[in-house]
Amino acid sequence: MKIKPFILTLGAIAILSSFQSTTPKDNSEIKKGMIKVTLLYPNGEGKTFDMDYYSNKHMPMVASLLGDSLKLLAIDKGLAGRTPEEQIPYLAIGYLYFDKLSAYENSFGPNAEKIVGDIPNYTNIQPVVQISEIVE
Repeated sequence: MKIKPFILTLGAIAILSSFQSTTPKDNSEIKKGMIKVTLLYPNGEGKTFDMDYYSNKHMPMVASLLGDSLKLLAIDKGLAGRTPEEQIPYLAIGYLYFDKLSAYENSFGPNAEKIVGDIPNYTNIQPVVQISEIVE
């Protein structure tokens, strides 16, 4: 049985809950071969994250700067760990989807300073970034 790439496992659902639904820029959908940039904000002592700023100011700014190369974006807000005793592993996770790696590189590169420079406005966490290709 094939599973769509955006369907989460039961464990992932326990860890994260979608804070903001996927926002298509041109009625795109997640497809095999697309590039996904995942921005992970790990939880830990003394770490802070302003979800309101991230979802209402930072990510809309990122979408505007990246323009038509950005096909979709989504934001997850961490709610719980695997068990009630465990802390959430990530305070937030952001997702940016592109048709090709070059589309990401060509749109992010010229805007990197502005995007990265805004991070202190919503968090004191250095995000972990992973770039992946959608396989299925």
